[in-house]
Amino acid sequence: MAEQVNHLGQPIGFPLPEWTARPRPPRTAMEGRYCTVEPVEPARHAAELHTAYLLDQEGHNWTYLPYGPFPRFEDYRAWLERVCLVDDPLVHAIIERRGGRAVGVASLMRIDPAAGVIEVGGINYAPPLQRTPAATEAMYLMMRCVFDELGYRRYEWKCDSLNAPSRAAAQRLGFRYEGMFRQATVYKARNRDTCWFSILDSEWPALKPAFERWLDPANFDAAGQQRQSLSSLRTGLAPNSRST
Repeated sequence: MAEQVNHLGQPIGFPLPEWTARPRPPRTAMEGRYCTVEPVEPARHAAELHTAYLLDQEGHNWTYLPYGPFPRFEDYRAWLERVCLVDDPLVHAIIERRGGRAVGVASLMRIDPAAGVIEVGGINYAPPLQRTPAATEAMYLMMRCVFDELGYRRYEWKCDSLNAPSRAAAQRLGFRYEGMFRQATVYKARNRDTCWFSILDSEWPALKPAFERWLDPANFDAAGQQRQSLSSLRTGLAPNSRST
């Protein structure tokens, strides 16, 4: 990419003359083959989510979240009702089509329409959702909404640097590691160094078909095992091009 300079000879970022602020995410459902991702409604989703989370009997899912666990349903519903009062984070429930029940959540958050930046976070997959096609499809549906429908430039993923499963998930999904913010925050009375990952709009056109090939039913055998991994389908991605 050729370096841009201003009239003083100083290097500056590449121009975006047509850029305008992006719309905020709507409160509408995202429909997929294996799941539906929809804004959470405590009256509809709280009981199903709490029941699914109780299957994680030792509480592994809650270690790296700044809230929870919630052994009592009343406490979980009260928390869910509080977070649903705002549009950032915009919490979504993930409904697996096979069982028709809410089995996880993920949020669009730290929404910056002017810069075209948005983060996916607050991801909490109950055991029935983990390592299923629906788990991956939920992330694909949210990316597709952010890039194709809303036109954002940057999609972020952040996690505790010690959360190895989250770091691995980000890289499997095509997020690129950008570095670590040391002593970024305090939660549950302990330090957190935060790892940053991102996908740019210029990278999405190569990632999208890899997701679609992986999610194709033909990619799974009779036992439901994948024939090709998402990582293998992402090989040969085009190098970065200019973001627009």
